[in-house]
Amino acid sequence: MAADHSGGRWAGVAILAPAGTAIEDPVAGLGGEADASEARWIEATVGGVRVASVYVPNGREVGTPPFAAKLRFLDAMAARAAALRRPAAILGDVNVAPEDRDVWDPEAFAGETHVTPQERAGLRRVLDAGFVDAYRRVHPDGTRFTWWDYRQGHFHRNLGLRIDLALLSDDLAAGLSACDIARDYRKGPKPSDHAPLLTEAS
Repeated sequence: MAADHSGGRWAGVAILAPAGTAIEDPVAGLGGEADASEARWIEATVGGVRVASVYVPNGREVGTPPFAAKLRFLDAMAARAAALRRPAAILGDVNVAPEDRDVWDPEAFAGETHVTPQERAGLRRVLDAGFVDAYRRVHPDGTRFTWWDYRQGHFHRNLGLRIDLALLSDDLAAGLSACDIARDYRKGPKPSDHAPLLTEAS
């Protein structure tokens, strides 16, 4: 089973469920997002959990209109997070490294997107709506990454960022038993520049 929201070649989000598991009440789009045609949010109920798949805008460069649009998206995401039926999970490419330890070299990214105080404050508002960063809950001292630049051997040198997150509502996080990053999925003849998260909660 699947529910998807597509914006063409470069944008789109989806929710997949095992065969025989219903995907109920799908809603595409996020109220308050800057450009709904980019298809960056879909939510549905799967197995009693309200699940949202998200692809936060990159932001391009600090101080530009795309960066301002990213901050507006994070604000809209926080407002929606507060309203989601519980239990809930928000999963996807958030394009924000929550802390400096989620960046291979914070100094190398000074003044760049993904690490600014404004972006991190936007993500914090989502968490303050009653959500938990699943990876950080399970690995409080972990320093693994989910994204690596294609260039200059960054993946093989492990020069990455942790910007793909699984955010679980407090009640769902209470049953969290595992969360890890499947780094090997980044390998292969046509790899993605991201590695997926594997999360288990009851």
